[in-house]
Amino acid sequence: MQHEKFHYADLASLEAELLRLGVHLPLSTDLSVLKTPVQAGRLALANRLAVQPMEGCDGTPEGSPGELTLRRYDRFAESGAALIWVEACAVVREGRANPRQLWIHRENVDDFRRLTDRIRERAMRRFGFAPVLILQITHSGRYAKPDGVPAPLIAYNNPIFEKDAPIDPSRILSDDALDALIPRFGEAAALAEAAGFDGADVKCCHRYLFSELLSAYTRSGRYGGSFENRTRLFLDAVRAAKAATGPDFTITSRLNVYDGFPYPYGFGVAEGGGTSPVLDEGVRLARILARELDYRLLDVTIGNPYFNPHVNRPYDLGGYVPPEHPLEGVARMFGCIGEIKAAAPELTVMSSGHSYLRALAPYLAAGAIEQGISDVAGFGRMAFAYPDFAADILERGALDPKKVCVTCGKCTALMRAGSTAGCVVRDPYYTKLYREVCVQ
Repeated sequence: MQHEKFHYADLASLEAELLRLGVHLPLSTDLSVLKTPVQAGRLALANRLAVQPMEGCDGTPEGSPGELTLRRYDRFAESGAALIWVEACAVVREGRANPRQLWIHRENVDDFRRLTDRIRERAMRRFGFAPVLILQITHSGRYAKPDGVPAPLIAYNNPIFEKDAPIDPSRILSDDALDALIPRFGEAAALAEAAGFDGADVKCCHRYLFSELLSAYTRSGRYGGSFENRTRLFLDAVRAAKAATGPDFTITSRLNVYDGFPYPYGFGVAEGGGTSPVLDEGVRLARILARELDYRLLDVTIGNPYFNPHVNRPYDLGGYVPPEHPLEGVARMFGCIGEIKAAAPELTVMSSGHSYLRALAPYLAAGAIEQGISDVAGFGRMAFAYPDFAADILERGALDPKKVCVTCGKCTALMRAGSTAGCVVRDPYYTKLYREVCVQ
């Protein structure tokens, strides 16, 4: 299905469209800020550009990085980005989103050590600095498919997602089952430290388990109802990760502050307020992370890529026509990010949602930092399509329009088809794979 596609030849045409829509985006033509270093607690970043955690679904059955995983991170190592946020890595087998999702455990920690060594060696050789490496540790919850077929482990039944086919209540994780996950996050963080990562991301976004619990208003027991209960598992997992690791190891999170679903099935909205963002609880949670748990780095995002991808990944082509102009979606993303940064200025905040702007994305990254909305610009889909994006921004002062992500959604289509994921448009390997897997 199609809607208005990206058609802005330059910054002037983009600004004219924003004016027509009555939408604001922070834009700046001075890209020099992207070259400046930034400190995030103990982490020293050489520049303001980062690779977001993008799953390739190409690990081994045992959870180790596979050949395509190594290929991808070889490219990211030579991206020029000061921060590489390594993709979702399960803490338990049953929490894997697919049979090839990364999964760290005692038997394969050396394989992850070889990955971190390899990234640093390549980056040092190309740029003279080693990027900061964060490993995202997760439980996929509702989206678990450890054997390639849905095996959801949910926080509560959600009629928005399940419609006329509710998931059997036996798949709702009990309070005791949730309790048992807390030490697993501690173990995974300790293994990430042993593998040479600089930090671990206790993942709480995009409606995976911890993110879903943030909206568990209808759940009873220790993990439902009140704000304290709905955030309990996430915060206790953070505490376990911090307790299991040394003082120089960073614990952080990629955090959904807004889901885009109405109460009582969405986080970041008001009761009776529809789907408009109301970030009171997101602000409260960010302040707890910063002021009680000593977070100094936070990756902020919104939406659900499975159900309302226009919220966090505005696109040209997708499975439905979105109810808004894509630039309105980008503006919402940066409005939410800016609200969190303003509420917890001690956090070094990483922004999401740049890729829709293609070659104009650096102006958004620079403008958001210049205006104090964020501190680091994270690129996800763009890194799949254009792995050396950061080097071109920093060394050439521009992105090549012939190399950028075109927000066609084909990388996601590969993943939904149960295959490995990559850029179908820019990478011949995935072009061929897409024709084999997705083209009938």
